Parts: sequence; structure tokens; C-alpha cells
Amino acid sequence: MTAPPSPSPPRPRRPRPPSRLGSRGGRGGHLIGAYGLLVLTALLVLVFSLALPRTFPTLDTVDSILSSQSIPAVLALAAMVPIVTGAFDLSIGYGLGLAHVMVLYLVVDADWPWPAACLAVIVGGTVVGVLNGVIVEFGRIDSFIATLGTGSMMFAVTGWITDGGRIVPGPQGLPPAFTDLYTSTFLGLPVPAFYVLALAAVLWLVLERLPIGRYLYVVGSNPRAADLVGIPVRKYTVCAFAASGLIVGCAGVLLAAQQQIGNPSVGLDYLLPAFVGALLGSTAIKPGRPNPLGTLVAVAVLAVGLTGIAQMGADFWTVPLFHGATLLLAVGLAGYAARRRTRTGVFAARDAPTATPERPAAPPPGGGPTDRGP
Repeated sequence: MTAPPSPSPPRPRRPRPPSRLGSRGGRGGHLIGAYGLLVLTALLVLVFSLALPRTFPTLDTVDSILSSQSIPAVLALAAMVPIVTGAFDLSIGYGLGLAHVMVLYLVVDADWPWPAACLAVIVGGTVVGVLNGVIVEFGRIDSFIATLGTGSMMFAVTGWITDGGRIVPGPQGLPPAFTDLYTSTFLGLPVPAFYVLALAAVLWLVLERLPIGRYLYVVGSNPRAADLVGIPVRKYTVCAFAASGLIVGCAGVLLAAQQQIGNPSVGLDYLLPAFVGALLGSTAIKPGRPNPLGTLVAVAVLAVGLTGIAQMGADFWTVPLFHGATLLLAVGLAGYAARRRTRTGVFAARDAPTATPERPAAPPPGGGPTDRGP
């Protein structure tokens, strides 16, 4: 007696292709997330130009924005680099104050040549960044607490150097070649704007086109996974803090050339705008992760908004109100963009077509070994 034929296994369900409407909606949402800040900048320019036709849409306004927002843009890029690795450097404001005071102290009081003073401050900023990274990674201290502590110590050093006062140059003033670092123009535009573009281009090249940039993003997104695949998490985190300290040192040189007076408390005014630009920038161009181009777009939004508000005659307290509200919005949007990026990856992995399993071979005539009688 032959065994009944075995039933054929159920055929696997083929994955349903994504609908055109869903793909269009996802693409549209991505475009809005990536270029929404650019559109907002254009809308702000249009609104303020219509409201202030005599003062806002002028070359003087453009020069003012490019000149006054160069240092905040540089500091925002400095804050962005540790954020790529998932850390925060709250010492950048204190470091900026110390750096610009040290430049003026070395030039005015110690009678150093200004190139040597600038180089020493930039190297010192890099060393401070390395120390921040070592404390965070090898000391196992949260980056908020560690950099807040080192920042407070730098503020104390700034007060010790200035004795609580200001460093004012003598009647001869500062060397013109030094002040030209900030006050000169190139192609009819303030030269600090070109510093910002050059810095953003370098960071874009490092983060988007070199392996170290991919490693930094992996460390920031999942340090445990980075460690498992052999990426030295501590090394790259320290490098991120070192790059931040180097950029802060450069910003301190520019601030000294701009202010031409050593003010021990001026650096703290740049701390909040820097983090607003860095966090808001993570929602633009490449939503969900910090990037240099998005940071520049965020700084442009802040600059246009603050300039328009100032020309409309708003009170002084509107500036911190604007920064605080924008910071909350930036954190919320950055978190939403990161969650949306994660969900998109999960859905893509879930909807990916799977290989169709091969059907088992039909049993030989007469049944298999277990179908035989005694």
C-alpha cells in the first residue's frame, strides 16, 4: 500500500510593492525636512523686505549680517563636531572668552608678535579640547558635567589674567595686519564670511567624504556597535573634542580682532546661539544628524530673524527670548528628525523583499523511509 502524497508547502507571500502615493509622500516629507529651513530663510527675507523696504533689502544689511554672524557661525560649527559623536561641549563659550583675552594679553601686555600669539592660542585651544575629550572618555564623566566644569575653570583663568577688568591697547593700538583679519574685505564682502565658508567646506569634506567622518557618525549613533566592529570610540571622541577646541581657538582670534578690547565675560554671549545653530542645523540638509551645511543654514535663519527684529525696533529682551524659543524648537525638531530617520530605516528593512525558499523535493515513489511497512 502506497502512502498518500505529501501536501505541498504553502507558497510564500510576495512582498507588496510600495504604493506611488506612499513613495511620493515620503519623498515630499524628506524634501521638506531637508530644505525647509532654506525655504524659511527665503520667507523671512521676503517678509522683512516687504515690512522694511528702505532698510532691510540693502547691501549694508547683507554686509552687517555676514560680518556680525561670522563668529557665531564658527562657534556653531565648533559645537557641531562633538555633537556628531553624541557629546556636548559646554565649554566653548568660556573657551572663546579665554582665547580672545589671551591673544590680547600676549600682544598688548607680553609684547608678543601677533602671529605667534594667534598660533599659541590656537594650539592652546586644541590642547583644551583634547583634555575635555580625555576627561569625558577616560574619566567616564558625562560630557555636560565635564565640559561645564572645565569651562568654569577657564572662566576663572580668564578672570585671573584680566584681574576682573579689561585689556585695553595703548595709544598706538593693535597692529593693522592683525585687525585686518576681521575688518578687511574680499570681492566686496567681509572676509570673515569666507573663513566660515572655508571651515564649513573642510568639515563637510571630513565628515562626508573621508572614513573618519563615517566613523564619527557611527560613534554618535551607536557607540556599542562601533566598539563591536573595531572602531576606537575613545580615540575618535577625543579627536572630535580636539577639533572643537581648535575651532574655538580660531574663533577667539577673530573675536580679538573684532573687539580689539579684552572683555572677560563676552564669550558667554555666544554659547546659546552656537548650540541653537548646531542643533537646528541637524534638522536641515540631512535631517536627523548634525552636518556643516545644515548648521550654516540654521545660522542664516537666526541671523535674518534677529536682524529683522532689530530693525523693527524690538526691545533688547527679544534676543534671548528668540534664542531660547529657537533652542527648544531645534531640540524638538532634531529629536523628531532622528526618530523619523530611524523609523524609515526600520520600515525599509521590514519591507525589503526576502528570498523565496526553495520547495522541497518530492518524495520518491513508494514513500520515504518512514513510510515503509515492517
